[in-house]
Amino acid sequence: MNVTRRLTVGCEFVHQSATAVPAVFQVEPLSDQKVDVIDERWSLEPDGPTHAYTDLYGNPCRRLMIPTGRSVINYQATVIAPDAVEDVDEEVPELTPDQLPDEALIYTLPSRFCLPDVLGAEAWNRFGTTPPGYHRVQAICDYVHDHLRFEYGASTALTTAADVHNSGYGVCRDFTHLAVSFCRALNIPARYVFGYLPEIDIPPRDLPMDFAAWMEVYLGDRWWTFDPRNNEKRKGRVLIGRGRDASDVAMATTFGSPLLESMTVISEEAVEG
Repeated sequence: MNVTRRLTVGCEFVHQSATAVPAVFQVEPLSDQKVDVIDERWSLEPDGPTHAYTDLYGNPCRRLMIPTGRSVINYQATVIAPDAVEDVDEEVPELTPDQLPDEALIYTLPSRFCLPDVLGAEAWNRFGTTPPGYHRVQAICDYVHDHLRFEYGASTALTTAADVHNSGYGVCRDFTHLAVSFCRALNIPARYVFGYLPEIDIPPRDLPMDFAAWMEVYLGDRWWTFDPRNNEKRKGRVLIGRGRDASDVAMATTFGSPLLESMTVISEEAVEG
């Protein structure tokens, strides 16, 4: 019998805007994962229409208008997730570039925030002699986890992997950008992932709940989950989006400048009742 956990995930955005602003939100769970959405709902105050579509990476997106004045945009879902941490196979090999599937090649290239060309010498100096495969990717995660200190406000929306490597500070997206960059520099396909990550079967942390970022790395014949920020196996990951880096999977893209008054994220085990 498959054991599962029932989770509540979602978020709320409160804006003040001088004009109506078109926006795209990316906060709904991906269908391509071992998670079942059994109930979900959007709530907009004031009420307004929304339009769902799928982007070029297969991520669910929703278009809407942020109205003039104060508005509250809320999304909430109940999902069923496996009561298990992500898969591990320490014997899974790397593939040489000529062996990679066509669709994985894009994830070996530089992108807006992931800079394998800039960090190439650093990557080969640090990890070039590490045995290839799962252990090499884990060595990258170990280094990034130890090298960076998690600190809100230490990076900006313009901070690249090279910037954060030099500063030594960042948030989860920065940890992921740096690890992805090192993997790509070694010709290992790596893609940026973000989603909901509840605190299940771990000691509680004195930090407000937020969206989380991690990465998927192509080894053997599939993608494997690695988390350089937490550097531990976790239960309850609910994927929202995958892409080259954070610019491909922004939780909110606005075509204007509304003031974000607050953002609240929910990711927790559902209360039965």
